[in-house]
Amino acid sequence: MPEPKPRLICTCEGTMRPDAPQLGGGDRPASQLCRAQLDHFRDALGAFAEITVACTQEAPLFAEVAEDAGYTGSLRFANIRETAGWSDEGTRATPKMAALLAMAETRATPFEIVSMESRGVALILGRDQTAVDVAQALSESLDITVLVLPGSEITPPRQTTWPVLQGRIRKGQGHLGAFELTVDAYAAPAPSSRARLEFDAGRDGAVSRCDLVIDLTGAQPLFHSTRPGYLRADPRDPAAVARLITEAAQMTGTFDKPKFISFAPELCAHSRNTLTGCTRCLTLCPTGAITSAGDTVAIDPHICAGCGQCAAACPTGAAAYALPTVENIAERLRAGLAAWFEQERRSAPVILFHDDAHGGALIDALARFGRGLPAHVIPMQVNEPSQIGPEHLAAALAYGAAGVRVLAKARPAHALDGLEASLDLIRAIGTATGYAEDICALIQTDDPDALGAALWHPATGARAQRASFLPPADKRGLLLLAVEEMIRTAPAPAETIPLPAGAPFGRVDLDVDACTTCLACVGACPAGALSDTPDKPALRFSESACVQCGICAATCPEGAITIAPQIDLAAWAMPKRVLKEEEPFACTSCGKLFGTKSGIERVIQRLEGHWMFAGREGAARRALLTLCDDCRTQEVVKAGFDPHEKV
Repeated sequence: MPEPKPRLICTCEGTMRPDAPQLGGGDRPASQLCRAQLDHFRDALGAFAEITVACTQEAPLFAEVAEDAGYTGSLRFANIRETAGWSDEGTRATPKMAALLAMAETRATPFEIVSMESRGVALILGRDQTAVDVAQALSESLDITVLVLPGSEITPPRQTTWPVLQGRIRKGQGHLGAFELTVDAYAAPAPSSRARLEFDAGRDGAVSRCDLVIDLTGAQPLFHSTRPGYLRADPRDPAAVARLITEAAQMTGTFDKPKFISFAPELCAHSRNTLTGCTRCLTLCPTGAITSAGDTVAIDPHICAGCGQCAAACPTGAAAYALPTVENIAERLRAGLAAWFEQERRSAPVILFHDDAHGGALIDALARFGRGLPAHVIPMQVNEPSQIGPEHLAAALAYGAAGVRVLAKARPAHALDGLEASLDLIRAIGTATGYAEDICALIQTDDPDALGAALWHPATGARAQRASFLPPADKRGLLLLAVEEMIRTAPAPAETIPLPAGAPFGRVDLDVDACTTCLACVGACPAGALSDTPDKPALRFSESACVQCGICAATCPEGAITIAPQIDLAAWAMPKRVLKEEEPFACTSCGKLFGTKSGIERVIQRLEGHWMFAGREGAARRALLTLCDDCRTQEVVKAGFDPHEKV
């Protein structure tokens, strides 16, 4: 008898026909693995340390059986039913099933957890009696304070069981368990209020600290809808208010959330010496989780909602997505596409990135009520569609995909500017290297039929070349390698490609005559693209390291530097290129080398005509500029120069 395989394949009661031998699932697939043939799964538990079950619907059942059996190995699940078998092309979907199984078998990377503590101290913001009614409903669950807008019509309570105050929020910050709001027109009610609450004279600048903010004002929201601890409903919508009450009543205790972004401040190209460089993440973050913090930015993991646009746009890799990592996504692409081409060499698949809640639901609906996905479309689930960056798109194409599609909501909770910039960048590279114009595209829809219509096109023939590189762990490294391999395996490879403004690659152009080799740009460059040499004044440039932040151009006192976005593979492969090199200036007293000839001459030229350097005394001062630090100090002391004496 042949040994059982570590992949368990099921026809789901004959509703699909997977080729089990081709998929590594033994000679014959099960037909009801989760019920009548559950013993097949139990037998596998005793035979293998790693098992892949081609079913996600019954994953809880299989996990429970494994736990009861004391199984300590690795159990993985792959959905080949809704994504492949339940399709008008289900009988042709074996290559796709192989890709899905290979992707599922790629180990997930761990991520950190952020905890927030709520004691149930809630501030309810309102404009009418609804705020008081909600407070009454929540009074047994939360520690309530009501803050109503000035002029609100509020009936005085028969008994004061929680404060009802007046005020208008000027600004707010924080998150669940740590909100701080500044209140203007703050006032307490008069105890003698009769028909309506009458408030004392208000004062500005009061501060309120709370764990929860419940907003029933119907005005402009204080925070993004994803801010933990901020609950908002239209007071005119009773159903929405009821849902809010149910949710708020449960908001006490400790709450965990993933730390979506890992951040390495030493790689950040935001600013140097008070000069602003890269602001991509600040511009894209919809939640206000990212703020400027001197030379770098700061990302508050409590506020971050995980859209991933900062990581997708970060040119240096300082901000990187952790759920999963870029390396993990690239490894899944590599494994899945390699498995596809082991089964099918005549045509190439299209990768469809999607999330679970929205994209997964559309794919399920299309499989159950429509044609299903075409056999050449491989769905790949990620946490957020907007986390997809140019490195993911380029890697998919380099590994042999015929195209890439990203599925998002018709009306997403945040703008998709970062994702669209990534798509534009890869399309620009693709257009210059012979790929189809629609090599990568965004599909925004909430309709499964519209999704199907966007995908049901004939499969494209496979390209002659495909890459197989191992993805590096760092984001910048993956971006460079994936783009280079995408171009190398392209239908019409190109050495140099001009890019749109904002691209994360490019060159530095230097006006050699204007440059004095002061090397201020070297000290300011956050990516190490500009450097000097230890033996003589020289400015060197490494094009593959340049992220086009523009800090060098802003720093240069001579205005000698400009930047130009492009890809130059020859320059990427070269060692650091010398932009300017000159002889150092020799001290006219001791001969010690310091500064540069052009720099000293430029300073002397610019100071001509200044009163401090006119006449006999001025000539002596000019001579000081040609001395090294030690000789200059000795000469000043010996001559008794007064720097403030007017000649």
